[in-house]
Amino acid sequence: MPQVIQWVNPREGEIIWRYPVDRIEWGAQLIVEEWQAAVFMRDGKVYDVFRAGRHTLTTLNLPLLTQVLSRVAGYEKSPFVATVIYVSLKQHQLPFGGRGQTAELAPIQFFGTAWFRVADPALFVTQVVGGQNIYTTEDLQKFLRGYFNELLMAELSRQSIFTIYGNLEQVSFIAKNAIQPHFGRIGLELIDVRFEGLDVTDPVWRDRLFYIRATGVNPAEYLRMETVQKAAAELGKSPGAAAGTGIVLIPPLLWPQQQPQPSAQPQQQQGGVVCPQCGYVNPPGAKFCINCGYMLGKKCPQCGHVNPPDAKFCMNCGAKLP
Repeated sequence: MPQVIQWVNPREGEIIWRYPVDRIEWGAQLIVEEWQAAVFMRDGKVYDVFRAGRHTLTTLNLPLLTQVLSRVAGYEKSPFVATVIYVSLKQHQLPFGGRGQTAELAPIQFFGTAWFRVADPALFVTQVVGGQNIYTTEDLQKFLRGYFNELLMAELSRQSIFTIYGNLEQVSFIAKNAIQPHFGRIGLELIDVRFEGLDVTDPVWRDRLFYIRATGVNPAEYLRMETVQKAAAELGKSPGAAAGTGIVLIPPLLWPQQQPQPSAQPQQQQGGVVCPQCGYVNPPGAKFCINCGYMLGKKCPQCGHVNPPDAKFCMNCGAKLP
């Protein structure tokens, strides 16, 4: 009775299966289902690939492997040594998740699901199965999850938190377009990517996002002004710095072009906003002091949080503002 090579009763979600016998008889029956491909390997190299059907193994339908075997005398009459790898061509799920950071160094955590399929069985077996010495679905899932997460974290590190935060559909689209070419290089097609959650892990960044959304301030402008505030605070720790170095450092951060020196107090402007930190009178509608960079607005009497000038309730604790 001829040898029968077949992937029998594959488990749900199984991607690859290795035929347990490496000695293959000429005339053996190779059975490949509609959703499968059978790949013949020898010495770590991929030779012949079979698609759906019932195949009788002869020198005619194993042309590439036959060229290698022909160097052995009497190869037509004796069993030959080869590894048969079955590959599922179905669509498979790949759960992903991890931690990373954005272009602004905002720490984030994310999770979701990707869908993929094997598009090129020969390339896939060469690059992953044989190349990584992986012969089980469990090991393959671990490899692909790590490969996907690494590519995803690299892409997220190039994106702005203000672009991706709260827009899972957009970040899914960005991730798929960025990762698909890399999957193609190992014989896979990335069908879809869906984020199920993405959030910042640092409460400071969560407060920043909340403030920017609540006030509509430009994100880049907000971060720039935050940098000015930090610089002013650091300079204030050093005696005499505010009267010397601070005057030189802060104005260039605030104004790209030359502006009047803040050392001379300007004439009172009707409806101007007085800075509670330095007393400087700013133009009407100003959100930050042009003298010291302090955020202008209403200070909550309960928690001390500085709110926008037109706020009626504190965005931090909900207390009613005067």
